[in-house]
Amino acid sequence: MSVPSSPRPAGTVRFGRLAGADLLARPSLLLMGVVLVVLFAPRFAVEASTNAYVVAASFVLALYVSVLVHELAHLAVARSFGMRVPTVTLHLLGGETAIEGESRTPWQELVTSVVGPLASLAIGLLAHGIADGSTGVARDLWWSIGWVNLLVAAFNMLPGLPLDGGRVLRAIIWQVTGSERRGVVATAWIGRLAALALGVLVVVRAVQGAAWGARWWIDVLLVGFVAFFLWTGATAALRGADRGARMNALRADELGRPLADDVSPEWPRLSVRARGTTLLRAMTAHPADVYLLVDDDDRPVGILLASDVDTAYRRES
Repeated sequence: MSVPSSPRPAGTVRFGRLAGADLLARPSLLLMGVVLVVLFAPRFAVEASTNAYVVAASFVLALYVSVLVHELAHLAVARSFGMRVPTVTLHLLGGETAIEGESRTPWQELVTSVVGPLASLAIGLLAHGIADGSTGVARDLWWSIGWVNLLVAAFNMLPGLPLDGGRVLRAIIWQVTGSERRGVVATAWIGRLAALALGVLVVVRAVQGAAWGARWWIDVLLVGFVAFFLWTGATAALRGADRGARMNALRADELGRPLADDVSPEWPRLSVRARGTTLLRAMTAHPADVYLLVDDDDRPVGILLASDVDTAYRRES
C-alpha cells in the first residue's frame, strides 16, 4: 500500500535501506507473525513430516517477503517518476510506502498505486504454479502462499482509501474532474463505509461466538484490526485533503515579487518552478525572510517573501 509521506515513525526498527528509502518494521509485525503461525500450524500438521510450527513459520516468513516485494514495487515506480520515498514500513496489517512528490499526475498516481497489487498477483500465480508441480506439505505451503497473495491483491484493490484500489480510483476521479481533492474525499468515504461494514461483521461474529469454531475470537480480532486500520487511514486522508490542497496551491512563480535593486547575494536561491511540498521543504532547509527566485539557467527572475507564503497558506485555509 502506498501512502503520503510522514516523518520516520517512532517505535520502528530499521532492517535495511534500498534506493534511498529506509526499510522499517514495527514490533506489531512479530505479534502478527505469532498469530499467523498459530492459525496455520494445524493445517500443515496433517501432512508435515517435520514440526508443523516450523512449516507455519516458514510460510509466515515467505508471506512477509511477499509483502516487502509488494511495497518495493511501489518504491521502484515512485522513484522512476522522480518522487522521494523516505521509508517503507512493514507492520501488523502489511506494509506502507511513504511517497513524496507534488509533481504527480493522475497517470503517475494510478501506476504507482496499482503496481503493488499487481506484484502480489504475480507472486500468487507463481506460487500456485509451483504448487501444481509439488506434493505433500510443499504443495500445501506453496498453495497457501499463493492464496494469501491473491487475497492481498484483491483486498488492496478495493476502491477505498487507504488501500491501493482507493488510490487508483482517486487517480481516475482526479483525471475526470481535474480535482485531486475530490478524489481523496470520495475514496476516503468509501474506505470509511468499508470499515463500518467490517465493524458490523465483527459484532455479528462476536455474538455468534463459538458457532464459528474454537478460534472464533481470533477472527474477531483480525477483522476488528482491519476495520480500525481502514477507518483511521480513511479519516487521516480526509483530514489531509484540505491541507494537501492548501500546500499544492503554493507556487513560487505566483507568489513571487519583481526583482528589487538591492538584491543580496546571501539570499537563498529557490527555483521559480518550486511548488507545494517541494517549495516548503526548500524553505525549511534554508530558513530566511527573503529568497531569490531563479529560472532553469540559474538567472534571478524575482524574489519570494516567506511572509507571503505564510499568508497564502493561511488564506487558503
